[in-house]
Amino acid sequence: MAEKCVEQAKHLSDPRAVSYYQTTLADAAAHDGDHATATRALGASQTAIERSGLAPGESWASHFDIGRWAHHSGMILAQLGDFNGASEHLHQALEIHGLDRRRSRAIVLADLGQVQLRQGDPDAAFATWGDFVVCAEGIKSVKVHDAAQDMHARLRLYESVAEAQELRDRAARLVL
Repeated sequence: MAEKCVEQAKHLSDPRAVSYYQTTLADAAAHDGDHATATRALGASQTAIERSGLAPGESWASHFDIGRWAHHSGMILAQLGDFNGASEHLHQALEIHGLDRRRSRAIVLADLGQVQLRQGDPDAAFATWGDFVVCAEGIKSVKVHDAAQDMHARLRLYESVAEAQELRDRAARLVL
């Protein structure tokens, strides 16, 4: 299905739409374990998003900007096992664009914490998840709720670490 989308995208002149479709293909390929297709589609999506000069609202894909692309790409790289690349892209999503909505920022922070933990850096993950909890407070969102639940479950492995237990308690308040 994603490959059909990319076929259709070949005839589009909107770089954001092309990038969106290429990112969708990369995501599907990563889920299938097809590293070569995922990497190739990520490269094509990056080329397209960097060419985008359309103002917001001029494209049905105007929501898919460089910040969102960096977030999606980071998660695809994490799926492929490239945690350094994933971390770099997630930091890019936070720093370059700053993300226009608190909810989006919170989700990127949650994902970055997860990547840092998978990189074997629990201290960085705890610090990032602390930022996530602060950012997510008061947000009513299924994605934020799911991220808080995921964080809560992962922190169970660190029962002997006081900071992790404090974060678990704070995350539990987000899922109520």
